[in-house]
Amino acid sequence: MGAFEIANRECREEKRIQDRVLRFTLILALVTLVAAFGSSFQYGYNVSVVNSPSEIMKNFYNETYYKRNSEYMSSTVVTLLWSVTVSMFPLGGFIGSLMVAPMVNKCGRKGTLLINNIFSIVPAILMGCSKVAGSFELIIFSRIVVGICAGLSSNVVPMYLGELAPKNLRGAIGVVPQLFITVGILTAQIFGLRIILTSEEGWPILLGLTGIPAALQLLFLPFFPESPRYTLIQKGDEEGARKALKKLRNSDDVEAEVEEIRMEDELERAAGRVSVLKLFATKSLRWQLISIIILMAGQQLSGVNAIYYYADQIYGEAGVNDQDVQYVTVGTGAVNVLITFSAIFIVERLGRRLLILIGFSICCLACIVLTVALSLQDTVAGMPYVSIACVIAYVVGHAIGPSPIPSLIITEIFLQSSRPAAFMVGGTVHWLSNFTVGLIFPFIQEGLGAYSFIIFGVICLLTTIYTYFIVPETKAKTFMEINRIFTKINKVSEVQPEKQELQDFKLSIAL
Repeated sequence: MGAFEIANRECREEKRIQDRVLRFTLILALVTLVAAFGSSFQYGYNVSVVNSPSEIMKNFYNETYYKRNSEYMSSTVVTLLWSVTVSMFPLGGFIGSLMVAPMVNKCGRKGTLLINNIFSIVPAILMGCSKVAGSFELIIFSRIVVGICAGLSSNVVPMYLGELAPKNLRGAIGVVPQLFITVGILTAQIFGLRIILTSEEGWPILLGLTGIPAALQLLFLPFFPESPRYTLIQKGDEEGARKALKKLRNSDDVEAEVEEIRMEDELERAAGRVSVLKLFATKSLRWQLISIIILMAGQQLSGVNAIYYYADQIYGEAGVNDQDVQYVTVGTGAVNVLITFSAIFIVERLGRRLLILIGFSICCLACIVLTVALSLQDTVAGMPYVSIACVIAYVVGHAIGPSPIPSLIITEIFLQSSRPAAFMVGGTVHWLSNFTVGLIFPFIQEGLGAYSFIIFGVICLLTTIYTYFIVPETKAKTFMEINRIFTKINKVSEVQPEKQELQDFKLSIAL
């Protein structure tokens, strides 16, 4: 088939798809709920779950050591063990990100999520039994395993849902995983209140609850279809893809979408899968790759974890007593959920690019004002309350764009063959940046004090500038249309950019 004939077919099918506004069907809603609750919720839950019972768990570590050796550990050793416990989670996330591409290519998107539940259920049982077993080593080991679960789910869920969703709903559905991450964080904060599960008897239950969403996903997800794009393009099962689309759309009129996927299959068939090395070497993917690296690094290096880390101290200095700080923290988590929920409804109206720009701009401004407020809080009355306002403003800004949009962007700016490798790169950058901030922020805080947030403000500003000049809007566009936009940005052949993405060579055109 000639290049012009394919291009003409492509334009006709895109026009047909554009003329149809697909509905949010019950099956699509249920699979989104099952995937996001079963996987993304756990990520958020495990990010926050060890914060509240930290002192009780440190005492458990020390008492366990005493029972074995008849002496207590020094405070330095206890602190080191606790730091290892906390840092194992992002380390596991990094390992999980490295597993994304091979697993989704071999097992499929749905299959990977089902297998991934093992990395949640097993450590949940181990952590729940750790006190009875008298072993803090089980907790440390389990933290790295649930980190692997989070590393896989944080990449596979957006990929899976992005491929299930029609283009007019892809943005809204793409935000849902981040919504459930914030719900997971809030749930851990609520269950971690001292009056609920932060107690000598309650903390093992608090850690073990993470296995419940995984068990539910393992029970219900098999009843939902695999990604139609994976089914047709990578498994070669067109009838299976058509059947999945009919079920997802609750309609027999799916030929326009099948044809669009088939065209992508024809354009990609020659080269097969794109590896990470090929991703870095392909000129026609250069700016897509740079964009996801900058957006994912900006998401984590913008200081979101540092803000949460510093928040309790800010609340205390504003006059909130130690007993009530936990409730203010829950309130902040609730704001995070509320704003992320609102992003579902505005992402298709305002677009991805504008939300990123607004979000990072708010975060940048919040970091600057927070620096001023922290510097003047001992000399100017009311500054501690300004600091609290800055924390809340930062949470709002990050929840609007920097938190939910980057993973959605990865789904949209890469075609099927390069998407797994792109998520692998994006996930690796995400988790390494997360680990780096957790590792060095205490030292930055000690060295720079109130001025440490200037660094995060600069990173927010630089990410905003990059997004403004480079990242295009992807709202309401097919994957092929988005790929054509980047073809121009990358300054490569416009005749068949999808094939160049995969093979990085120009086709000669016979007229």
